[in-house]
Amino acid sequence: MKKDFDLLSLGEIMLRLSPPDNERMTRGDTLSKQAGGAELNSATGAAMLGLRCGIISKLPANDLGIYIKNRVRLCGVSDDYLVYDDSKDARLGVYYYENGAYPRKPRIVYDRKNTSVNKISVEDYDEQLFRAARCFHTSGITLALSPQMRETAVRMIKRFKEEGTIISFDVNFRGNLWTGAEAKACIESILPYVDIFFCSEDTARLTFLKEGDVKEIMKSFTKEYPISLVASTQRVVHSPKRHTFGSVIYSAREDRFYEEAPYADIEVVDRIGSGDAYISGVLYGLLAHEGDCRKALEYGNAVSALKNTIPGDLLSTDLAEIEGIIKEHKSTGRAAEMDR
Repeated sequence: MKKDFDLLSLGEIMLRLSPPDNERMTRGDTLSKQAGGAELNSATGAAMLGLRCGIISKLPANDLGIYIKNRVRLCGVSDDYLVYDDSKDARLGVYYYENGAYPRKPRIVYDRKNTSVNKISVEDYDEQLFRAARCFHTSGITLALSPQMRETAVRMIKRFKEEGTIISFDVNFRGNLWTGAEAKACIESILPYVDIFFCSEDTARLTFLKEGDVKEIMKSFTKEYPISLVASTQRVVHSPKRHTFGSVIYSAREDRFYEEAPYADIEVVDRIGSGDAYISGVLYGLLAHEGDCRKALEYGNAVSALKNTIPGDLLSTDLAEIEGIIKEHKSTGRAAEMDR
């Protein structure tokens, strides 16, 4: 049966405020505003590549909520499943981000307590929601926000799974939201429902207390849970402005690992959202190419590498550009300096 959406994501959408260029939060007088949030970032990337995507979230019923709704639409993501909080204490989460330049690291200040998204409930939606998508995606950030948000996310995961939806989950551990032990206990309770699992090697070791090399760790998740695919990103930070990025994908069905040469010496403009962009590329590859893990790996790596070069949380690209980057990455010949 044809679904209305290829991908639906559940998560908080935030307002990002940043000083220009490499200015400091403690000194500068101006801030630029943008929209962002892990699950919206992933949905945006997949939508720009050609999938029909939507975001499930709750916004304040005020001008900031309208700003976010407009940004969602501008990204080509459906706002059909945005609901609104019209209470007097409705609020949008905010975070402040300062760019880094060696040896100064990037810095973030969060202001996201008691935001409207934490009031979201399964009861805000009609049952049709759970039959609307081929794939449902959320992350550990969503589970960590509050008990109410966690309950809603877990219930949605289970309901989507009952309808035969592919469940995608990114651990995306944030130490300022919960402890490793809390994350481990909560995430392990939902892993029996997860089909596509995103977890970095460092997170697997620190949060899930895994041992062995990265491939042994990835395989172990599929032995313990009915997970079909595990993806693990590998980023080397040479400096705030220079990274190398690659990944490994393991298909439990094929008992096979997929790898390629990493993207070396990426000129980083803004790394925020690049992990989410990787997810968007992987999910595009899997959903647009009938579970093709090689395509998923190539799209994931290319989309993430590109996102590092774009300011703000949200991706700006199209399928032709990404396919050009993949082709050039595979080429051993001389690359053209400019597309013209």
